[in-house]
Amino acid sequence: MSFIDEARILVAAGDGGNGIVSFRRDKYEPQGGPDGGDGGHGGSVYFVADRNVNTLIEYRYARRYRAQRGENGGSSDCYGKCGQDLTLRVPVGTVISEVASGSVLADLDHDGKRVLLAKGGRGGLGNIHFKSSVNRTPRRCTSGEPGEQLELRLELRVLADVGLVGLPNAGKSTFLRAVSAARPKVGDYPFTTLHPHLGVVRSEAEQSFVVADIPGLIDGAAEGAGLGIRFLKHLTRTRLLLHIIDLAPVDPDADPLRDAATVVAELEKYDPALASKPRWLVLNKIDLIPDDQREQRIADFIGACGAYREGEDCFRISAVSGQGCRELTLKLQAMLNSLPADSTPVMSEDQHGMSEAADDFFAERVGE
Repeated sequence: MSFIDEARILVAAGDGGNGIVSFRRDKYEPQGGPDGGDGGHGGSVYFVADRNVNTLIEYRYARRYRAQRGENGGSSDCYGKCGQDLTLRVPVGTVISEVASGSVLADLDHDGKRVLLAKGGRGGLGNIHFKSSVNRTPRRCTSGEPGEQLELRLELRVLADVGLVGLPNAGKSTFLRAVSAARPKVGDYPFTTLHPHLGVVRSEAEQSFVVADIPGLIDGAAEGAGLGIRFLKHLTRTRLLLHIIDLAPVDPDADPLRDAATVVAELEKYDPALASKPRWLVLNKIDLIPDDQREQRIADFIGACGAYREGEDCFRISAVSGQGCRELTLKLQAMLNSLPADSTPVMSEDQHGMSEAADDFFAERVGE
């Protein structure tokens, strides 16, 4: 099934039914009093998060949704039937905002969460409500109120503990395959990953965390270049970022330091809060570096950054062979266990200083 993470729809709650004017006409009371009933209330529109729904694809094909209208009132004091509510199911992690104002109306961040977004109109009043001591035969009733109508933007943001960032072909998808049961497409060409993939990493018998792999970023992604801008939003819910670097690029003109700087710059431009999340460097494809050059190249890269400490926030792996992946997942689990489960972590002073120093360095590299 295609991954659809955005949709724009129009929802309308049901209108209220009308009240009516009616009088009793019994055999022995041919000119009885008023007995016009009220109209029923219109149905409302609810949204509920459902873990069994994975995409917003159905909302791409059906754009208009309307709850049932309330029935009109009847004679003999009969009230109209209320309209049936409409419940729309969306994936967990869906953010709903109003198109006109841009304001966020709901964040369905856990399974079963239910919100009312369009309220049905109230039913109109029948003439039984207008009887008084001076008006025994009222010929007045009211119409039902219209239901609320909203144009909504649905945006799915995946829920994951760890987000993978890096340029295309840095090895993010290969890493996800190495540490989880997820099987994202892997290929040796740009933008192999076309939509986010989630993988559950089981580090211990009863411990696990979720990793999100998004399409690779390129220079200008925050302004809309490439595919990255559509998916940077998925990283906003993560608690920690893994910045994967291709340390053995095939292109002789490629510069891993410049590539790393490009990613950091795009995170900063998109959202400074995203760039301030804890971020670990992962030096990938070390198995492609000749043995006699490997240690020196790694040392040169870390030394040039001057902001990461190997083994603490800079790791060396080979996603293809699995070298270093197990050790990295154990450290990730330990880190996540120390962070609040329900919020984005606040960085410690050491971490904050590390990221600021790295960002300063990478900003200089982007300007070169």
